[in-house]
Order: sequence, then structure tokens, then C-alpha cells
Amino acid sequence: MKLRGKRWLDFYPDDVNPNLEIKERTISELLSSAVKKYGDEISLQFENETWSYKEVQDMSEKLAGSLFQLGLEKSDRLSIMLPNCAQYVFSVFGVVRLGGIVVQTNPMYVERELEYQLNDTEAEFMICHDSVYERVKKIQPKTSLKKIIVVQFTEKRNIKLDENDMFLDDLINTYHSQAPNIKINPNVDIAVLQYTGGTTGRSKGVMLTHQNFVNQVELVNEFLLKEFKDDETTNRVVISFLPLFHIFGLASVTMSGYLFGYKQIILPRFETETVLNFIKKEKPIFFFGVPTMFTSMLHFPNVESYGLEHIKVFFCGSSPMPLETYTRFKKLMGKQSYLSDGYGLSEMTSGAISNPHSKMKIGSVGIPLPLTEAKVVIETDNGLEEAPLTMKGEIVVRGPQLMKGYWKNLEETEIALRNGWMHTGDIGYMDEDGYFYIVDRKKDMIIASGYNVYPREVEEVIYQIPQVKEAIVIGIPDEYRGETVKAYITLKENQTIQKEEVIAFCRKNLAAYKVPRLIEFRDNLPKSSVGKLLKRELRDQELSKLKK
Repeated sequence: MKLRGKRWLDFYPDDVNPNLEIKERTISELLSSAVKKYGDEISLQFENETWSYKEVQDMSEKLAGSLFQLGLEKSDRLSIMLPNCAQYVFSVFGVVRLGGIVVQTNPMYVERELEYQLNDTEAEFMICHDSVYERVKKIQPKTSLKKIIVVQFTEKRNIKLDENDMFLDDLINTYHSQAPNIKINPNVDIAVLQYTGGTTGRSKGVMLTHQNFVNQVELVNEFLLKEFKDDETTNRVVISFLPLFHIFGLASVTMSGYLFGYKQIILPRFETETVLNFIKKEKPIFFFGVPTMFTSMLHFPNVESYGLEHIKVFFCGSSPMPLETYTRFKKLMGKQSYLSDGYGLSEMTSGAISNPHSKMKIGSVGIPLPLTEAKVVIETDNGLEEAPLTMKGEIVVRGPQLMKGYWKNLEETEIALRNGWMHTGDIGYMDEDGYFYIVDRKKDMIIASGYNVYPREVEEVIYQIPQVKEAIVIGIPDEYRGETVKAYITLKENQTIQKEEVIAFCRKNLAAYKVPRLIEFRDNLPKSSVGKLLKRELRDQELSKLKK
């Protein structure tokens, strides 16, 4: 697909090729290429240990050989349920080396969520952290899970494993088989199942191929990173704290490193003071984050003393950055630094649209990446048509990073993918220069602290509370989290329950970021003439409160 005549092409940086050619290759070949270029340079740093590019490959090959001896074959699913750590990276490369499929499992999942995902994928293998081992064992009999491999960050064995399970270190040291050569078709074979929700609230596995990942990192490199590749004045370091189980962290941060060649300092989570201290010490070249992280740093005491001005580019993803936050943060950046707000989704292997350094537009998420197209469509009497400039409609995108479809879900795939375009469910518009703006979400999805929360899932949990009659869950603006989950509840006649009891019940059945922080009991909830509960009316009420 050649891009011609698109109005946004006029604003591409001079050195960016909108029609670059990308070689067909697997994720393992991406790693091998990085080893040839950067072999002995440090690739990963976790806690007090470092691994060169060559050592990352060696560890991944050992793990692939061990997994092969355990019986992992091409197309088998292996769930990774780990916090950010070097072992996460080894595991991904090890699994895809055999043609296996990585199932991205959020370590915050409670038993109900975990059981659903494992049954949906029919995963027989899992690599998990010792802190979630007991949680996994409780639901294992209800799943296809046969082998659990446990990661510990200390030499001391803090837990006792069942006879059939193993510690990762023991696995690698016990089995010494070389991984066989597996024939992989990069454009066809799935590398990762990235779970996301949708209009149904049911989490779906986004099928991402090897080539999807290769294409994504090539596009990000061409559009955003490559101008810094030969800059000897910068420190080729990135601090990796975005969750690797999230597509932003795995594709845009970690995998991109194997094309660019930077050292990744892996942190289990974002902690403001820890991150700022690493920035001060390491002077990283790039910073990848979500709006809540920028806000957190802004409010940290003496933040101006931590050297943020040395960072060349700040990349903001997951949700648009508020204008006030951008304006304030800009003062902490260097004169030659810039902040690129962008737009992506799991179905596009992370990024699809971003602001170029050649022309930033504050409030806009930018213009499509190379080989990528976007447009705004509206419903007309003749069906879907492209909207006139500045008219709001649904944003649709397509490009070589577009998913293969949803795992075992043809119906949802056909709804999302139409004529090669991904229907995002996000409402926005395009201006006269081809820059896109996100104004709302067609889907009811809430983005809280960078995590996707699907109201229907939360509502279904609340409906399990015997006293509850009706429930509506929405996201309301929150200066720090972006959005906060709020539940409106009506109770059955003569029933009572405390807010704290509702929250406690949700905590047992939902990951922490999905739990409503605000509960409001009402006598009645707004409904349409046919009895449909109206979320929009509640949102409007909340927004009107904020304006007062």
C-alpha cells in the first residue's frame, strides 16, 4: 500500500519515508539482527543485574529448548503472568522462538478473570510470579493448565511448589535441549494474544502476528526514533516501567529497543521518586508514559532538579494528555525536547497516530504513522461515508500493524474489521492539515491510570450483589488518573447495603484498577422510553457539576 495525496504527508519530517519497505521476518529474527549490531552492549538491566543483547538471546534460546522438552509446540499457548522483569522478556522471546503463542496475562487479575482467559485460550503452560502462584493453583482444575513455571527474584525458595511445577531457574538448569528450527510464517503465525475488551464487555484476544510486531517497531522507529540513532550526545537508555502485559509497554517500548539498540532499565512499576532518581542518574534518551505519570512527576517536590531537560522525547500514550498538564510539563523539558501525544490500540499492535517533531499540534493526537491510514466516518442514508473535515465521527484506521482478528470470535472480528479498516469505536475529527483529535468514545470504555476498564464487566459484578436492583458504571474526569470509576446503584425494595460493602465485593471479583472508587445510591436511574439505562445522562450530570 502506497500513501499518496494524503494531506498529513506535508507535515512528515524530511527524513521520514511514508512508504518505507519492511522486510518479512519473525520476532526471533528481529532479536538476531539486534545481536549482530549490538551484541555485547547492555540490553536489559533489572535490579542489580544486566544482560547484553547476546545474553538475552542465549537466555531465550535456553528457555526455548527447555520449553520444547516440556512439550511446548508450535501454536501452543503459554500464559505469562509476571510483573515487569528481565524474565518476562526472556519468556516472550523463548515462546515465539518455538512458534508458540504468548498469552498476555495481567498479574492483577483475580481468579474469575484469570479462569476466563485461560479457558478462552486453552493455555496448557504458564510462567508466573511466585506472588500469584496460589491464585493460579486455585483455578487450575477448572482450566487446561498442565505446567506452571514460577519466577522468583530471590535465591531463597519462599514457596513450595506442587510436584508437577518448577521454578524457572531450575527449568533452565535441568533441561539442556537445543531448540529446534521451527518454520514460521511471519504474516500468518500468531505471536501474541493481547486481551482487550469491547462493546460486549467480554475480554477478547487480539491476534497479533510476528510481522505485526516487526511492522510496528519499524514504523515507530521511522517516524519517531531514527533521527536520534546516530546522536552521540545522548545516552541510549530507556526506563521501562510501562506494564509489559500491556501492548504499549511490550511493543512500543521493549520491542522497539531491539531495533533502536537502547538499554532498557526495567522497573516492576512506576513509582515517581524511583523513576525520577533513575532519570537523574541515567539521563535516558526517551520517556514513554501515560498522562497520570506526567501528572505525578509534576507534583513531586523539587521535580526540576531531576534532569528531565536531558530527555530528548517524551511519548504520551493510552489517553490524551490534558492541555494544562502539557503546558506545565513543557516548562520542565529542554529547549530541544518535545512531547509527542499519540493514539493507538491493541488491535494496531500499539501505535497508529502520533505527533511528529516537525510540527506539533497541542490537543491533537497527531497524524498517521508511515504506511498507516486513518479517516473519520459517519452514518448516512447510503451507509458509512467519510466525514467532511472537522466533522465528528468514528475514527477508523488501517495499516500493516493491524491485527489478524479476535481469537475464536469471528462475530466480533467482523464487527471491528470492515473492508480492511479497524473501527475503533473512538469519536473524533480530522482538521485541514490531516491531524486527528479524539473527543469521545463510542464504546463506554473507561481509561483509569492508563488501564482499560469496561463498564459492563464491572456492572455484571455489581449485579451479583443480592441487594442490587440496577447499576450503571461510568468514568468521570479525574485530574490524576484521567478517569475514575463511579457506580450508580439502585437497591431492591426494603434492602440496604453500605458503600464499603459494595467496594469490598468488587475487590474480590475485579482487578484493583477496575474497582469503583465512588458509589452513589439513587432511587431511580435514568432510562429511555424503552427502558434502556442511560449512561450519557449521568455523564452529562457529572460534567455539569465540574463546570460549576
